[in-house]
Amino acid sequence: MVQLIIDSFSERYISRWFIFAFDVFLVAFTLWLSVLIQNNFVPGNLDSGLFFLHLRFVFFIYIGAFLFFRTFSGIVRQTSISDAFSAFKAITWGFVIILVLAVISSHVETSQGNWPSYSILTLQYLLLLVSLIGSRFVVKSIYNRIIHVPLKKEIGVVIYGAGTAGALTKNTLYEDKEYHYKVVAFIDDNPYLAYKTLEGVPIVSYFVALRSSFIKRHSVKQLIISIPSLFPERKKEIIETCLDLGIQVKVVPALNLWIHGQLNAHQLERVKIEELLQREPILIDSKNVYREVKNKVIMITGAAGSIGSELARQVLTHSPKRLVLIDQAESAIYTLQYELNNSYRQNDNTHLVEFLVANVKDKLRMTSIMDTYRPDIIFHAAAYKHVPLMEENPYEALMVNVFGTKIMADLALKFEVEKFVMISTDKAVNPTNIMGASKRIAEIYIQSLANGKTRFVTTRFGNVLGSNGSVVPLFRKQIEHGGPVTITHKDITRYFMTIQEACSLVLEAGAMGKGDDIFVFDMGQPVKIYDLAVKMIQLYGFKPEVDIKIKETGLRSGEKLFEELLTQSENLLATPHPKIMRARVSGLTYKEVSKFIDELTGLIIEEDELQVVRKMKEIVPEFVSNNSVFQVLDKKA
Repeated sequence: MVQLIIDSFSERYISRWFIFAFDVFLVAFTLWLSVLIQNNFVPGNLDSGLFFLHLRFVFFIYIGAFLFFRTFSGIVRQTSISDAFSAFKAITWGFVIILVLAVISSHVETSQGNWPSYSILTLQYLLLLVSLIGSRFVVKSIYNRIIHVPLKKEIGVVIYGAGTAGALTKNTLYEDKEYHYKVVAFIDDNPYLAYKTLEGVPIVSYFVALRSSFIKRHSVKQLIISIPSLFPERKKEIIETCLDLGIQVKVVPALNLWIHGQLNAHQLERVKIEELLQREPILIDSKNVYREVKNKVIMITGAAGSIGSELARQVLTHSPKRLVLIDQAESAIYTLQYELNNSYRQNDNTHLVEFLVANVKDKLRMTSIMDTYRPDIIFHAAAYKHVPLMEENPYEALMVNVFGTKIMADLALKFEVEKFVMISTDKAVNPTNIMGASKRIAEIYIQSLANGKTRFVTTRFGNVLGSNGSVVPLFRKQIEHGGPVTITHKDITRYFMTIQEACSLVLEAGAMGKGDDIFVFDMGQPVKIYDLAVKMIQLYGFKPEVDIKIKETGLRSGEKLFEELLTQSENLLATPHPKIMRARVSGLTYKEVSKFIDELTGLIIEEDELQVVRKMKEIVPEFVSNNSVFQVLDKKA
């Protein structure tokens, strides 16, 4: 019942004409109070006739100022600094006009006595200013107390950043109807702000606020970072500390993402796991990439995928002559088309982009496309990458990853493409599955073509955060559904890189590649998937193994515990970019590779999977199956 009354109250708003009437009343009241103060609070000394004469002149000028500045049109319960400033301007301009008229009247003999003294006018101005603005903030404060206190559980919050954004964040939280937030303290790294207050809330240092004793004493449940430009390393340090203390972390979005310039509590974003895995920003030679791409026809296969679509976004910023985007997934390429058409409409770049639904396995279709568009550079990102699925479907893995790559590479030679950049994977190194082995065969074939006019470049890197099939979106779904979060093995580790930095390095490597190159990216330190799951659960504000269980399901078909970036026969050479290394790889001749490919073709036609995989192991001797039906082939070897 109480909640219904509160909800009914919160949905109703005071009429602006009622507010206007109240403001008009304040004009009369403050003039009366000013005269009373000047007469030492002796009512008998008050000349009512003279008072109403004075009121007549003052009254209409202030009313005119209120109407001109529309001081009555704001929502009182949400009074802001801008509303207060509007009221200040209206009252001040009214006072100035009254003062000017009073000065003029003092020089006209017939007007003497029509205007109150300067002291009364000044006193009324100050009283009106305080009462009109103050009454609005009093109403706002009372409203917030009525809405929040009775029925809603209090959530203790600490805001990191005692600047303007921090104050706006506090006010936004207090206006939220769904939760009752209590801002316990502001944290700021500026030592000059320590032990001061912001809007009545104390400002404390990082070391004081993020102590377990402080957290327990004030029942802090959340920390909100209100500094969008905070250094990544500092943000990471804060988040890690909060996770250890069991505090949920949220961030205020960038100012340009606020709705109509206003912050809403629902816009506060949960910290993403990517921010904890971030390293120092990777810098690329934009001039080098720009020279490589500018006024060129660029083709991207697998363009609707995670890597392909990000490559498209980044290529468009380097002024290509035309961008040809190819993918077999109709819905995905449509989504990309919609995004790019809306994102680049202002730059008038969308007419440069062609969106084609096509399959790299279809030689006739790809030949027609190549003949039509004559690309200068091809980024070949089309591939099947899901390890367990490809273990069950070796035919498709070979058709796309090997033969699709062969079709595109052969056409690149035929149509004299300047450069062919293939996106490979760390799973091609000492492969334990069909997917990795198929990508390694594609690498070998690409290398064997290096002596032609086209320069062939291979880029090799690990898992991409947030990509299709990545553990991160899977874990998010599982956590949002209440768990359990499933991992295949408690000791499994993987290399991770963000999509943006991976694609930046692909462009950089493509620009520096001279032919017969396999570039390996610096992936940083490998991440334990179990630790990743724990941190993601904590970021959602839950306790691992208490609120959300972590379930170990066992290694999947073809999966291995540790990924590698080099085989035993490979070593690394430095390049001009510190995050890109060149792998020295001993490849096969074109004649040798062609013989193997022809043999694979014959076996695929016969649809004998065991014989196909046996031939793959012959081409890639380091291919040793793990947790797979094809392990029997290794035992016989």
